[in-house]
Amino acid sequence: MPSVEDTPAPSEASLAMSTPGFLPNTLDSQGSPIWLSELASEEPNHTLHVVRDLEPAQGLEVLGANPQSFQPCELPSAKPDRWSSLPGAALGIEPGTSAALLAGRIGAWTFVYDDSGFTGHDDTTSLSANGRAAATSMYSINADASLTYAVDGTELAWINVDGLNLKKDLPGMPDALRAAFRVAGTVEHDYLEPGQPDYDICMRAVCALASLFCTVEDLHRVPLLVTPFG
Repeated sequence: MPSVEDTPAPSEASLAMSTPGFLPNTLDSQGSPIWLSELASEEPNHTLHVVRDLEPAQGLEVLGANPQSFQPCELPSAKPDRWSSLPGAALGIEPGTSAALLAGRIGAWTFVYDDSGFTGHDDTTSLSANGRAAATSMYSINADASLTYAVDGTELAWINVDGLNLKKDLPGMPDALRAAFRVAGTVEHDYLEPGQPDYDICMRAVCALASLFCTVEDLHRVPLLVTPFG
């Protein structure tokens, strides 16, 4: 998978999307990373954490999950209904009763996907302790979208999509985060002005930061842990 530094320039042939790090089969029609939209329920209210140089089980523990509840996960091929996520279906969780946390590692980065948004930005600094880098993106059922970036236990950036101005804000971002947003690019929608950030840009930026240019099929090739939470 390409890193942020290796990502090619945007293609001039892209009309609706200028997302240089993401091949067409890695984004859905709205511009969301397809592995996240395929994991999520039909109306997602979810969180994605990424952290460098921390194992998945350790990441789950930092988030407050009980190690005794961790179990290897083979994602099911389908969701039982529109309200369920694939991790929730793997655990047999009734939608709305608790969250399902899914963790795995690809390269140097661990991801933790929270299908119900029970974890959040307050966890980012803890994940980044002891010299690590971490980022969290949250997307609510009301299309509230935001991102937190932290290094060595210190929050370096908090971004809300509604207040994001890429032209003005990119130069002031930490280098790694600025590169991730450039890779994430923008997606045109009829309700947005040209160049205005779309609501999936923070999830794309977190994925770009951790080089998670993947699909659900790619997740079947890495060991996964799942646990109920909350």
